[in-house]
Amino acid sequence: MASIAIDIAAAVRKTTAAHQRNEARTAWLLALPAIVLIVLFVLLPVVAVIFLGFTNFELGMGRFRFVGFENYAHLINDRAFRKALWNTTCYTAIVAPVSILLGLGVALLIEGETTARSFFRTVYFLPVASLIVAMATVWQYLFHPTIGPINSLLALVGIPGPNWLAASGTVLYSLSIIGVWQSVGFNMVLFLAGLTAIPRELYAAAEVDGARSSFDRFRLVTWPMLGPTTLFVTTISIINSVKVFETVQTLTQGGPNHASEVLLFSIYQEGFIYLRVGYASAMTVVFLAILVVLTFLQYNVLDRRVHYS
Repeated sequence: MASIAIDIAAAVRKTTAAHQRNEARTAWLLALPAIVLIVLFVLLPVVAVIFLGFTNFELGMGRFRFVGFENYAHLINDRAFRKALWNTTCYTAIVAPVSILLGLGVALLIEGETTARSFFRTVYFLPVASLIVAMATVWQYLFHPTIGPINSLLALVGIPGPNWLAASGTVLYSLSIIGVWQSVGFNMVLFLAGLTAIPRELYAAAEVDGARSSFDRFRLVTWPMLGPTTLFVTTISIINSVKVFETVQTLTQGGPNHASEVLLFSIYQEGFIYLRVGYASAMTVVFLAILVVLTFLQYNVLDRRVHYS
């Protein structure tokens, strides 16, 4: 009897192992198209960019040679690159926190609205769906130094309006306003999803415990429960701000005097205008490294705070 039981157990183990191998094989076959696409369109381009960053390759030239870290050494002394890096940092420091706070505020207002919630949600999300190229004419009119409504409103209170998109001191702030306008709607949708997922029972329990005011309910329930959503929104907002390109390309072309030149625009100029692909690839590697470091810091520093809170 014991030998029969051992044989049955061995047969069951073989059947289970064979079944698991079949499931694993099926899973790999189903995932294979996605794996192939990731390799072809993500991993290989990244490897190619890293490789070209160590060369002096120029588009249209038949030959190129390895230059080692010469491109990266040149980046350190490149004033235009340092200016673009600083502009990107300033733009991100303005757009990311302001769009996060406004997105949260708008989401809280819409969540408390009962009659026109869909209308306001659609209105605030429209900038996300709008193409900045199509809206460029509108923003150029709004920021126009003589006929623009922004300067007209400033003139009513006796403040002389600047040339928003053509002055070195104001162009980056003007682009930041557009960036906030673009980002608030997307952040609002993410925060609305987080607010919807909060159980209503928690608010009732907080009210029983003495949280009478809206601020107390927000401090004790809403904000702690929005921790994972806030982490995700912060990550997405910072990455999107670092990747700014369309507004600069469409409205200012990096001017005046490199005052609005950002990293992606510098990479575009080096690669597609000056055709120095090797140098542009080195800039791209630095840009990717910045994104990786930012993502790592956010998910390790902010995620700990979310868990501890």
